[in-house]
Amino acid sequence: MDRREVKPGYVDKKLSTIKIHISELKIGMFVSKLDRDWQETPFLMQGFMIESLDDIDTVAEFSQHVWIDAVREQWIPPEERGVAGPAIAKSTSYINKIAAQKEHQAALGIFREAKKLTKTLLEDVRLGGVVNTEQAKATVKDCVGSILRNADALIWMSRMRNEDEYTAEHCLNVCILAIAFGRHLGMSEPELEKLGLCGLLHDVGKMRVPPQILNKREELTDKEFNIIKAHTVHGRNLLMSSPGVPNSTVDVAYSHHERVDGTGYPRKLKAAGISDFARIICIVDAYDAMTGDRCYSRAIPSTDALKRIFQDRGTHFDERLALEFIKCIGLYPPGSIVELVNGLVGIVLESNHRYRHLPKIIVVKDLNKPLEKEQVINLNEVEQKTLDKGFLIKRALCDGSYGIRIREYREKGLSFTFA
Repeated sequence: MDRREVKPGYVDKKLSTIKIHISELKIGMFVSKLDRDWQETPFLMQGFMIESLDDIDTVAEFSQHVWIDAVREQWIPPEERGVAGPAIAKSTSYINKIAAQKEHQAALGIFREAKKLTKTLLEDVRLGGVVNTEQAKATVKDCVGSILRNADALIWMSRMRNEDEYTAEHCLNVCILAIAFGRHLGMSEPELEKLGLCGLLHDVGKMRVPPQILNKREELTDKEFNIIKAHTVHGRNLLMSSPGVPNSTVDVAYSHHERVDGTGYPRKLKAAGISDFARIICIVDAYDAMTGDRCYSRAIPSTDALKRIFQDRGTHFDERLALEFIKCIGLYPPGSIVELVNGLVGIVLESNHRYRHLPKIIVVKDLNKPLEKEQVINLNEVEQKTLDKGFLIKRALCDGSYGIRIREYREKGLSFTFA
């Protein structure tokens, strides 16, 4: 990372790189290089901030020496500053109340009902109605309940996509991912419900965009792109005219395409003018859009989407929140398709929150020979017991790779009961 805030109005910029022993590592240092290959570690990005003693302990498991960036101060005008302290004040710590496999069946029912209600809600708006706020709040409340019990199950559901239902699925996915991110940030349950509502309704203004432009596969003209961008204004107006919609939801619909460097739309707001909720939805919206097939572009793997968010931190996205989102999602979120070094291909069932590169997967294909039967493998247990490097993940894949589609496996009965 080449920039990080040290106190209000100041940021650090890289000046030089220094090699130190792990015993000298302190909170606040930025590690830019290790004494071993990054791919042999659980670290998602090649470069990260030390934010806690646990971070130091984790680095010490893999390295004896690291390289850190030495820094100098530079003045930043008030209107361009990021948040002086933590972007969201953590008020609550959460633990998974039940195992993911037990939450899976409940999450499936919640997801199906939420998707149906979201489609109905958006269709009513498209036909000229107002937002059914109570219905939307009830949908969000169910999602919050599931995610507070165990976030992995509902995140898994959000990987099931249908391009023909993109807008409704995207709105629901942003709702789910935003709640999971808010849980990671330690937001209270009422705040999670507000944030989830922001995610569910952030794109409601697209119901006022002509379908032939919204679903156009060819490159948009400047005029058509301006019509698309107007969905933020339409969303604000629709939500302001709908009873019971919180101000935060109106603001996010209007501001979720603003960028912290002032190059977004519709108002070209800079960092200090963009609310925390809008900053969160901006990140989640971009991630879900990149990882799903759209009428005009194909999906990219989750790891590639996170790298883009990392690259655009501090310009497009709030820097602290972007880094926290990468931590929240992890290398291989539930529902990801992954290829192992040994040629096995599997679907991630559960994340490993300590060793992010070693999740629990169900193997559904063998690239070297016909697969006799599907099997669940905890990569952490295999690696720890046998040190078999063949069971390390080689790469993440997009939905549909090697003919594997998450939706089809769900319809065939794939669930966490395999675990």
